[in-house]
Amino acid sequence: MSYLLLHSSTDGQTKKIILKMAEQLRTLGRECDIRDLNTEQSLNLAAYDKVLVGASIRYGHFNKKLLRFATTHQNQLNSMNTAFFAVNLTARKEGKDTVETNAYTRKFLEACPWKPTLKSVFAGALFYPRYKWFDRTMIRLIMKMTDGPTDPNTEIEYTNWENVTQFASEFDKL
Repeated sequence: MSYLLLHSSTDGQTKKIILKMAEQLRTLGRECDIRDLNTEQSLNLAAYDKVLVGASIRYGHFNKKLLRFATTHQNQLNSMNTAFFAVNLTARKEGKDTVETNAYTRKFLEACPWKPTLKSVFAGALFYPRYKWFDRTMIRLIMKMTDGPTDPNTEIEYTNWENVTQFASEFDKL
């Protein structure tokens, strides 16, 4: 089995999740081709048995290249087993951590012509010291409004790795 694992990562957490899934799938003997959706120019989906896409949300939006990819390849994606997961800090809160309850993910999937077979949402990571001044300031403001940590030295990984492992297993079984 040959899988295409695409990531659209802002600060690296989505890529970290994809790499963890690839490691798990490779132990099962699956071939995993990992690509960056933000820089990839052309993809031949016919070369793969399944496609998995992970994308991060920044300031309430996915990278525009995600929708462009989904629109361009919608027919092929909709004719095969595919999976999609979103990564955002909103999902750190219970009740905002499912496709149905995570507003950004739900709205994207409702508007998207691609209908993934399997979908999920994972909480991301908060690494204030790694952000540029503008992002650090904006994210601290958002965190203040949502009762999150605002200390500029904060580094927290909210990702539930058991959920990631379970999702990769479900993707393999599609």
